[in-house]
Amino acid sequence: MSSEPASPLPSMTSAPEEPGFGLTAYAERLNGRFAMVGFVALLVIEVLTGQGLLHWMGVF
Repeated sequence: MSSEPASPLPSMTSAPEEPGFGLTAYAERLNGRFAMVGFVALLVIEVLTGQGLLHWMGVF
């Protein structure tokens, strides 16, 4: 029998990310989430009005 202690299991959770300046993983993830919300909002506007975004805004 060995007297070495058992190695601890690796943690399945990571440390929370802190917002930083520039092109960080946090900023890119947040930007992607806002883009997805905007795209869904665009689809909802098109379904509710029956017009595309540019037509709805009066551009075309």
